[in-house]
Amino acid sequence: MTLPFEHSYAQQLQGLYVPWQGQEWPDPQLVALNTRLAQALGLDPDALDAALLSGHSLPDTARPLAMAYAGHQFGGFSPQLGDGRAILLGEIVAPDGARHDIHLKGSGRTPFARGGDGRAVLGPVLREYLVSEAMAALGVPTTRALAACTTGDKVLRQNGLEPGAVLARVASSHIRIGSFQFFAARGEQRRLQMLLDYTIARHDPDLTDTPDRALQLLARVGARQARTVAQWMGLGFVHGVMNTDNTAISGETIDYGPCAFMDRYDPATCFSSVDQMGRYAYGNQPAVLFWNLARLAEALLPLIDADEDRAISRATEVIEEGQRQYRTAWLDEFARKLGLDKPDAALIEGMHQLWVGQGVDFTLFFRALPDALHGNDAPLRALFDDDSGLGDWLAQYRHAAGAQTPDRVAQANPIYIPRNHLVEQALHDASFRNDFSTFHRILELVQEPFKPVSGAEEHARPAPREAPAIVTYCGT
Repeated sequence: MTLPFEHSYAQQLQGLYVPWQGQEWPDPQLVALNTRLAQALGLDPDALDAALLSGHSLPDTARPLAMAYAGHQFGGFSPQLGDGRAILLGEIVAPDGARHDIHLKGSGRTPFARGGDGRAVLGPVLREYLVSEAMAALGVPTTRALAACTTGDKVLRQNGLEPGAVLARVASSHIRIGSFQFFAARGEQRRLQMLLDYTIARHDPDLTDTPDRALQLLARVGARQARTVAQWMGLGFVHGVMNTDNTAISGETIDYGPCAFMDRYDPATCFSSVDQMGRYAYGNQPAVLFWNLARLAEALLPLIDADEDRAISRATEVIEEGQRQYRTAWLDEFARKLGLDKPDAALIEGMHQLWVGQGVDFTLFFRALPDALHGNDAPLRALFDDDSGLGDWLAQYRHAAGAQTPDRVAQANPIYIPRNHLVEQALHDASFRNDFSTFHRILELVQEPFKPVSGAEEHARPAPREAPAIVTYCGT
């Protein structure tokens, strides 16, 4: 198949990438293909094979490159990061006119590898596939998994030798806050302007001829990220590595490494093996969002205003407005989950206080609300270690609820999320037993998370309390 790649990024952003070929593999094999996504992109699924989707053998229409970017990683700035184990093949313009990157993760070492081997292993590739597809089905802006391939080689990681793998993913772009930081750190204002103009043309074309477009883009990014992170919070999702190089200008959730959905509510929930201090714990995500936005503002200062003090003042106003937008988005998200016509801040904040220290399963709490509104609050009470505070809150909720609330709650809250203990089992079975059945079962359920499926009850329950804590790895 000749893929109809376009290459606006390569043509317009010289200095922000290096041309680079992916690695050839011993025996690339396709283990998962997102047929529906391929069709939405206007591609023939039957023509997408492992050689292409692993980077082993590319069509002449591809112009593979490794992107350059900088970034703050756990608060420390690195002026040069970049795709150490990934390549952009090009862009596909879908039948609806939307432009999408086709990007391979785990395709081998690049000049940005910084001592890494440039490879990915099967477990984290399948985790990103599952979680990103769950997020898409839940309506969260996200990159998508197009395919997962094994490479035929073995890669040494913390669990020993594991199967090598490549993830083919799709994004509206891979422009990050770190992309702007790359040029800003070098004082390359002309190229910074070039990146700004390209980004606006791609994501916010209505801003093309507007004054203050650097400031306007900052505001747009803040609004998009505020909505996305509010949705994360409403799902109990923990990204795990919210570095500025993992924060997309598009507002899409990108770079699913040590990510997971929280089972029992605890703002300190953190799954990442490398986040020892909990910088990116569930409850810290909103603050990190605006810390990251401030780093974008710093990069854009010379384009916002020639007077630095005035630029800082104007950017600060935008960030403060973004914080207000986040608060509104957060309240709206939980009002939607509670089936309310409008947000009730006292009720929503009281609910969060009610959960503290109670071991309440985040997803099941909302699934139990319709029964509680109909008078059967036993399933809801069973989620609490101590339900003595529940009665007062439930009385307030019943007072706020309308006749349609139970139906709205059922429609707004998933039955199935990628439950951590089951995901871990699926990744282990695939990596060490070559058994993909659990992976495909979870994928089937999370792609239609609101539809009850007979025989899938295990997937709608949390792990037993005695189960060991889940620790996730990014696969490098």
